[in-house]
Amino acid sequence: MHGRVLSTSRLTPGLVRVVLGGDGLAGFAMPQVRGGDATDAYVNIAVPPEGAAYGPVFDPREVRDAHPREAWPARRRYTVRAWDATTRELTLDFVVHGDEGVAGPWAARAAEGDVLVLEGPSGGYRPRPDAAAYLLVGDESALPAIAASTEAVPAGRPLTVLLVCDGPDHEVDLPTDADLDLRWLHRDGSGQELLEALRTVDLAWHDVCTFVHGEADEVRALRRHLLVEREVPRAEMSCSPYWRRTMDDEAWRAVKRDYVAAMEGDA
Repeated sequence: MHGRVLSTSRLTPGLVRVVLGGDGLAGFAMPQVRGGDATDAYVNIAVPPEGAAYGPVFDPREVRDAHPREAWPARRRYTVRAWDATTRELTLDFVVHGDEGVAGPWAARAAEGDVLVLEGPSGGYRPRPDAAAYLLVGDESALPAIAASTEAVPAGRPLTVLLVCDGPDHEVDLPTDADLDLRWLHRDGSGQELLEALRTVDLAWHDVCTFVHGEADEVRALRRHLLVEREVPRAEMSCSPYWRRTMDDEAWRAVKRDYVAAMEGDA
């Protein structure tokens, strides 16, 4: 499956939105959860190295079979920010840190007509419609899923969102009909910004639907706090580490399974 770039826009200094379309998305269908599109739906994209000997539309499996490892496309996972089944347009938001990484630089350079090969989508979360209240916590990597989730929270319900970013220029609006308490936190180098803010959140509701995603060590500490200190039921929590500080994507993918197993053993 593949999409062709229809447009790009820079939402913040570190966030680029790419809208894809075209006949290559003909088979795209969002996973359904609780009667609606999964708000954590993701696709696996494949970005070929510069000068790859194969064309822009390719099968990643065939490339792996026919080409040496150095020619294989880099695989990355990105959350679907939006899918319009009528116009067949797929919106992805990319965190960009200059020339660091693979997908971010691709998004920063993307132009109309460029091709992005992808597989999916998959996903399994959507805010439970009958919850008494909602808590969404994360960083830029979780922002697309959190933004999609705020749109799915029923009107008038208490919704607390904690998001950490690099500064005021990195904040974006979050559309919702819920009773929103949005707190943008600016990094101070401690890695404790989200946890300290979470300690001040009133969780007096008896039924809180919780979503916690982002940097691995931060997510682990947040998860432990919610389960152990705040006694939030594990069944009410969607919790996943998307990345880990000091590791590139390849290194993180190699250890993620063991890390998650250790995290699950915390509580």
